[in-house]
Amino acid sequence: MRKLIVLLCFSLLYACAKEEKTNLLDEELLATIEKVISENGGQSLILPKETDLTNIPQDPKNPLTPEKVSLGKLLFHETGIALAPTKNFQEGTFSCASCHFASAGFQAGRFQGIGDGGIGFGKNGEGRIKDALYHGDELDVQPIRSPSTMNTAYQKNMLWNGQFGATGKNVGTEQAWTPETPKAINSLGFEGLETQAIAGLGVHRMVMDSTFIHTTAYKEFFDAAFPEVSTEERYTIKNAGLAIAAYERILLSNQAPFQEWLRGDSKALNEQEKKGALLFFGKAKCGNCHNTPALSSMEFYALGMSDLIDCPEPTFKTSLENPQNLGRGGFTGKTEDHYLFKVPQLYNLKDSPFYGHGASFRTIRQVVEYINQAIPENERMDKNQLAPDFKPLNLTAIEITQITAFLEHGLYDNNLKRYEPTQLPSGNCFPNNDRMSQRQLGCN
Repeated sequence: MRKLIVLLCFSLLYACAKEEKTNLLDEELLATIEKVISENGGQSLILPKETDLTNIPQDPKNPLTPEKVSLGKLLFHETGIALAPTKNFQEGTFSCASCHFASAGFQAGRFQGIGDGGIGFGKNGEGRIKDALYHGDELDVQPIRSPSTMNTAYQKNMLWNGQFGATGKNVGTEQAWTPETPKAINSLGFEGLETQAIAGLGVHRMVMDSTFIHTTAYKEFFDAAFPEVSTEERYTIKNAGLAIAAYERILLSNQAPFQEWLRGDSKALNEQEKKGALLFFGKAKCGNCHNTPALSSMEFYALGMSDLIDCPEPTFKTSLENPQNLGRGGFTGKTEDHYLFKVPQLYNLKDSPFYGHGASFRTIRQVVEYINQAIPENERMDKNQLAPDFKPLNLTAIEITQITAFLEHGLYDNNLKRYEPTQLPSGNCFPNNDRMSQRQLGCN
C-alpha cells in the first residue's frame, strides 16, 4: 500500500512538472510572437471563421454575401463551363479546381497544374497527365508552379509576381497593365483576387454560356448573388469572377492546430510543434516575412530557388527566357525587382508536395534545410538580388525537425473538404470530368 502511495505521488509530481513545463513553453511562445507581431501579438494571427464574412478581408468593390459565395463555390468547381477548349472533345472536362482542389490544399497536387488538355487525376492530382492528342503548346498550363488559393483573402495582389490587382503594391504600375492581355483587367480597379478570377476564366478557357446558365440552377444562383445588376449584365464573366473571388476569400485554414492554440487550446499543439513554432518566430526569423494570419505577406524576396524549367519531370510552355522566371521584375520591368517572388502562405503544405515557385523541393524539410544553409540553387539569377536576410541560420538537425513538425502538422487543417460542393448544377464530376478522371474519382 505504501509503495502504491509513493508511486501515485510520484506520478502526480511528474504530471505537475510536465504541465508546468508546458505552460512555460506556451508563455515563451506567446511572448516571442508578440515581439515579432507587435500589433496584438498572436491574436492578430487568428483566422476568422469562414462564415464570419464581416471579418474576412474583402474588396470594397465586391462585398461578400452568402449568396455570392455560394455561386462562386459552384463555379469554381464547375466543369460544365469549360466550353472553349483547344479541342472539342475536351469540352466540359476541367475547372478552376483542376489546379486548386481541397485535398491538395487548393493546389494542383503535381509540379505543374494542367487544365485543358489534361486527363486523369490519380489519387490526389499527381496522376493528371497530358492528353496524347494535344501538343504541349496547346495545353492550358502556367510556366510556374500553381500557388494555393487558400488564405488568399490576405493578398491584395495575386500570383508569384503580384501582377493581378489594381491596389496594394500595384499602385503606380499602370504602365505594366498591357492592353489586350490578362493584366489589362487591372484597369477595372479590383483587388487581386477579383482581377485574377475575372482574367482567369478567359485564360483558362471558361465561358458563361447563356443556354447553360438558363437551363440549370445557375440562373437562380446568379439572380440571388447579383440582384442589383440588370439582367442584361448579370450573367457575365465579370460577375462569375466576382463570385469566384468571394468564394476564394472564405477558403481559410482556421481549423489548423496552431489556430486552435492561438484561440486558447494549449493542447492543440504538442511539445515538438510548439518548439518548432518558437524557432519559427524566434531563432529562424521566419515570422519576419510570414507575418499575416495566413503566414504570408505582400512582400517580394529573392531566395535563389530554381525555376519550373529546371524540374526533372517534363514541363510545358517553360523556357529560359520566360518573364515569369524574373518574378516581380517580369511584371514591373524594373531591374531591381528581378528574381523577387511573393512570400507564400504556409498552411496545408504537405497536401501538395512541391515547393518553391519552380517546384524544386519535394519535402517541407528540404525547404527548411535550404533556408538554413542559404546557398542559392539557381545559377542563372543575379546573386546581388538575394534578400539581405538570406543568410545561414545555424539551425541544428533537431531544430530543423521541430520547425518541420510545426509546418507539417501545426499548420494543417484536416477538414478542407467542407469547402467543396456536394454536387454541381450540371451534374458533372469535379475537379475533372474526363473519363479517366471519372473512373479514378469514382464519379459517374
